[in-house]
Amino acid sequence: MVSEQIIAYLMPPRIIVWDVKSARRLYGEGFFGSPIKVKKPKDIAFNSPLELSFFETLYLLREGKIKVLDASGIELSEKNLVETARKYYELFDDLYLVYKDLRDKGYVVRPGLKFGADFAVYQYGPGIDHAPFLVDVLPLNSKIDPISIVRAGRLSHSVRKKFVIAFIDPETGKVRYFMFKWFRA
Repeated sequence: MVSEQIIAYLMPPRIIVWDVKSARRLYGEGFFGSPIKVKKPKDIAFNSPLELSFFETLYLLREGKIKVLDASGIELSEKNLVETARKYYELFDDLYLVYKDLRDKGYVVRPGLKFGADFAVYQYGPGIDHAPFLVDVLPLNSKIDPISIVRAGRLSHSVRKKFVIAFIDPETGKVRYFMFKWFRA
């Protein structure tokens, strides 16, 4: 049985699933999105719309789980969605590739802003476990000073998470990761 595509609405800079039943379904199928005005949902028993990130939206669109409409009710193509996302995220393409790679490996990927990172990555999901990883996405040729690494490492260590830098290998197009683990000498 093929399930019906969920409809999401692009309301820049947000993407909203207004139908609560559909919102619960998406959240329950992999912790996609954030229920609006629900701080820490414990399960799918919320009664509010769902806000999706551009990364989640593109991923779900490519998986055939959703379709995205603009405010006029016109369906957006994948190309239109990506063009819009690039207006809000300078490194959208790299960020999306890392998001997709982590999701494809079975991780639950959530925004990491409150930790000063691009993504907080869970093995099982928020409310089930704590995110063991904080991931920052950087272009391969970017320069990062030692103080920034120490700052990120200290922050991640204080919240009991491993600090990871992700980049796209220009030769293979694959995502590569550097993980930092703090230890006492």
